[in-house]
Amino acid sequence: MAKTDAVDINCDMGESFGVYKIGMDEEMISHISSANIACGFHAGDPDVMRRTVNMAVENRVGIGAHPSFPDLKGFGRRKMNINIEEVKNLVTYQIGALAAFARSSGSRLQHVKPHGALNNMAATNYELAEAVALAIKEFNPDLIYVAMCNSAMYRAGRELGLKTAGEAFADRAYQKDGTLVSRSRAGAVLEDPQKINERVIRMVKEGEVESIEGEVIKINPDTICVHGDNSNCVAIAENLVKAIEAAEIEIKTLAHIV
Repeated sequence: MAKTDAVDINCDMGESFGVYKIGMDEEMISHISSANIACGFHAGDPDVMRRTVNMAVENRVGIGAHPSFPDLKGFGRRKMNINIEEVKNLVTYQIGALAAFARSSGSRLQHVKPHGALNNMAATNYELAEAVALAIKEFNPDLIYVAMCNSAMYRAGRELGLKTAGEAFADRAYQKDGTLVSRSRAGAVLEDPQKINERVIRMVKEGEVESIEGEVIKINPDTICVHGDNSNCVAIAENLVKAIEAAEIEIKTLAHIV
């Protein structure tokens, strides 16, 4: 059994841009406890950042920066070969931008969670994971580094002395090595609410999840990611919250868990 009886629920938000709306932010905000807000490099713009931060403050949701590679056209999902110093600087830049909006809204930044290809690459590349961790530590060592469970990011965060939250995904399939199944592969994204609920409860209560190959992976999440950019996302999140509460697991922000 995992030693936790509380978990955070996070969602990627603020990914609209100008007149283009992406995601169900307004509908999802009441079902989560932490928001990962785009900082303009893969999505978002100053106006969207301001609105999303204000919405998080109004709903008492923890505010997190969601930095990515500079890839608006590819939504931050394309791998990029960028040197480590540049990665550190671009992460620092994005954290600083969102922290400014949080401060001017009478709140403060809670966490940092890398997005897309940056997240996936840093999960297995320790040097890249360390660059992100150093950017966080040098900006504010009290910020929480949200990192995939069992990843190079999680190890880097812990070794640099950061508050590090292990993240698991409610609706994404895992490979037997603990990494996420590529979205290009069938079965990578789960859509059955009942299966998602059972899977999350098992992760939190029993500390394990079944990979797409059928092998059991040990996992101990502090936070569960739900996605807010598909047609069923609100129903999935609403049902998941009910299932978590029915399993006598408290939903708390990361600041109260890590």
